[in-house]
Amino acid sequence: MNNELMIGDRIRLISMPNDPAPIPVGTAGTVAGIYPQRDWTQIDVNWDNGRSLMLSIPDDCVERLPRGE
Repeated sequence: MNNELMIGDRIRLISMPNDPAPIPVGTAGTVAGIYPQRDWTQIDVNWDNGRSLMLSIPDDCVERLPRGE
């Protein structure tokens, strides 16, 4: 699912297991950038709580929210 994300998508964090100061599970945000690497993807997110911590997919897991949520 994470490979289908696009800039501007609204997402909700399911898990961020390897970050020493993770975003709280359940926090929503907006995808600001997508940077594919060889075996993983870095996703820049503007989180609703004011942080802008990037995701590392597949380690981190999110769900895309329906439009308008």
